[in-house]
Amino acid sequence: MAYNPYDLTQHPPRSPRCRLGGMVILPRLLDKARATINNMQGEYTYGCSLDQYVLTFFGIDEKNLLAEVAKGLGDGDIFAWVVANAKHKRSGQEIASFSAYHDQRTGGSPEKRERMSQYQSSTTAGAKREDIFTWFDVLDLDDHQSFGGKV
Repeated sequence: MAYNPYDLTQHPPRSPRCRLGGMVILPRLLDKARATINNMQGEYTYGCSLDQYVLTFFGIDEKNLLAEVAKGLGDGDIFAWVVANAKHKRSGQEIASFSAYHDQRTGGSPEKRERMSQYQSSTTAGAKREDIFTWFDVLDLDDHQSFGGKV
């Protein structure tokens, strides 16, 4: 079977750690957008709360971005479109700060820290994992296990 990069029923989207123009989350968001356009998103949701961080940061409407992605443009062209159409023009330093923050983001409230602790010790994630600290760690592990990976 040929690998279809848009089929998120067969593999996960890119890690939220992947960057485009220095921006975390954006490549994952684009994978979900392309899969949604092709009706192959599986259990992934385009426009989810993680995606909203990027959309809000730039001030981009998710429907407008989806329409642009539907034109078949590559990642570089989409990033250029995002920068050109952003309501909130961002400097390289702002993008780097956003990415560094999200790359290290953990549960901020006691409730979110408890949720992460519960996930970390669940049988789904594998009991006694000591290397799951950030939300990106949680997403990477969940993606890995969702497609048959071992703990």
